[in-house]
Order: sequence, then structure tokens, then C-alpha cells
Amino acid sequence: MRSGDMETTGIAAASCLVLGIESSCDETAAAVVAGDRRILSNVVLSQLDEHRPYGGVVPEIAARAHVSHLDGLIRQALAEAGVGLSDLAAIAATAGPGLIGGVIVGLTTAKALALGSGKPLIGVNHLEGHALTPRLVSEVGFPYLLLLVSGGHCQLLAVEGVGRYRRLGTTIDDAVGEAFDKTAKLLGLGYPGGPAVEKAAEAGDPARFALPRPMIGRPGCDFSFSGLKTAVRETLAGLSQPVSAQDKADLAASFQAVVGAVMVDRTRRALALMPAGTPLVVAGGVAANRHLRARLEVLAGESGSPFVAPPLRLCTDNAAMIAWAGVEHFRAGHTDALDIKPRARWPLDPVAAAAGAKA
Repeated sequence: MRSGDMETTGIAAASCLVLGIESSCDETAAAVVAGDRRILSNVVLSQLDEHRPYGGVVPEIAARAHVSHLDGLIRQALAEAGVGLSDLAAIAATAGPGLIGGVIVGLTTAKALALGSGKPLIGVNHLEGHALTPRLVSEVGFPYLLLLVSGGHCQLLAVEGVGRYRRLGTTIDDAVGEAFDKTAKLLGLGYPGGPAVEKAAEAGDPARFALPRPMIGRPGCDFSFSGLKTAVRETLAGLSQPVSAQDKADLAASFQAVVGAVMVDRTRRALALMPAGTPLVVAGGVAANRHLRARLEVLAGESGSPFVAPPLRLCTDNAAMIAWAGVEHFRAGHTDALDIKPRARWPLDPVAAAAGAKA
């Protein structure tokens, strides 16, 4: 149970050190972050090689890898930061959402460290880690509009404070990262799909294929990508076989251009629901896509909104974002009991989730 509602006082920012642990999917990570935004260490071990033969993440393989490597990564993160457990203000770990086996590994490890060191425990919503990352790298204040885009999530959220999120739109079927992965698989571009599609698109003509633009012009701020994925498959099947490298590049570029157009349309509608000049923030793994970032930056400029995007290394899953979310909650006096439970699902806006839309 989370406790504390008052802002923590008397804590120097530089001495507010938090250890973060991330294990929700296929990256095992540990980091130490200070309250003055210094990332003292950020160690990430990718499992791409283990999962690549299967074309996606295998939960059992991911959980076993977390068990094998997490302890060593935590020791490395503390050593690189030049601190020990006694120097920490708190220990933060992803408590969900994610692959439940991996979440259990990281959260249980954090509980053991907190119990042994006597330090407070903070269970972090993985999505909130992404949502608050822009505040780790800039002075952006509340409220701001967040476009959260990843392999499992595609949402527009009004970020009104730590722990305070209001969902304005979400995907009604596939997440955008999932659409990138499936498109890459159809084109035979390999895994992970997002970077593969982006690389192929560099040599492609984005105007060659007239793919559908799902939801553009529709009321509201929701997304849909399943029809776009189907259109890619049908377009591919209609090409002369075998499909050439240029065909694949052109289809990848056309797909990416449509995704960018959809994102801009949906985000523009969400910005209209926010106060004028509200910062536009993009976060999550797909936020590493340079085409998407460029389109959103133009939109922000046209709307008179500051644009904030974390550096590419902080877009994909990492522990620095978990540690920073821990800093934010610790400063607000929020900590968790050792009986906090791991969650496979954990929407940032529980009211919107209860309304029935996909979280």
C-alpha cells in the first residue's frame, strides 16, 4: 500500500540517490539517479540475441535471463555510481505492467534489498517511468501532453502531476510498436521491427504505395493500426515475386509515413484539449523513431507548444527512468510496503481503463 501525501522536505537534490531496477520485458537493467537529474549509472543488458530466433519475446526465456543477470547488473550499477546501499535514499523497481515473470524477478529483488538495507521501497509503474523521463532530461513542468508509444502501448495522456494521468486517447487494437514489428516480419526485415523498418525506409519512396490512414479526421484521439498492417500484407502479396529490396524499402517508407501522419492528426486533436502552449512530450520505445520525432516537432512548433523528447538511449526500456520515477515519488513522500504485488496490467488512468477501452 502506498503511503504519504506530503512533499518530502529537507532532502538535498544531489543526495537524493535512488537505485532503479527494470525487468518488465526483454531488458534487464539497473541504474542510480540523483535528484538533481544526474544519471550516475545506467546499465542495460539486452536479450535481443536470445529472442531473435523466435521473432519476438519469449516470456520464460526473458524471466530466466533476469534471474541470471540482475544481481550482477545491480552490483555494476552501484559500482559505476560509486555508492553503496547505505548511500541510497530509496530503492525503486518496476512493479508492472509487463511480463509477470520478469516483473516478479525485479520487484522481489528490490524487496530483498530494501528489507536488508532498511531503505524505502517504491514500486514504479513502467509506463510512468516513460511518462516522467522528459522531466529527467529537461525542466518541463506539469501539465504536459504525453504521446506514449511502444511495442505494447499507444496512448495520449494529460500528465497533471506525479501519479496523476488522464487518458485522452488510446489504440483500439494494435499498439504502434506492434504494427512496426508485424510489418517488419511481413517484409522479412528481422527483429526488432521498429529499427529495421526505419532503416529500410531510408532508401524508400514514401509516396509509392497509397496505404490507408486509419482514424485520420475522425472525432476523438484514439488510434487504430490493425487495418494498416493488413494493407501492408495485401500490398506485399500483390507485388511481383520475389519482392525486390526496393519494393520492401518503398513499402517500409510508405508505412512509416502513414504512421507519422496518423500520429500528427491524433496528437493535434489532443493538443486542442489542453491549455494553449502546453508542452508536447513523446516517450516510449517508438519515440526513438527519427521520422516520428521530426513530424511531432513540426506539429509542436505549429501549435506553439514546446517539444520534449528524451535522447534515444532513454526511449527504450532502461532503469534510469525507473530510478527517476522513484525520485519523483520519494520527493512527494510516496513509498510502498513490502507486500506490494506485481501486476501484469496497470493502467495509468484507471478510470479510463474501467470505461472499457484498451489500456
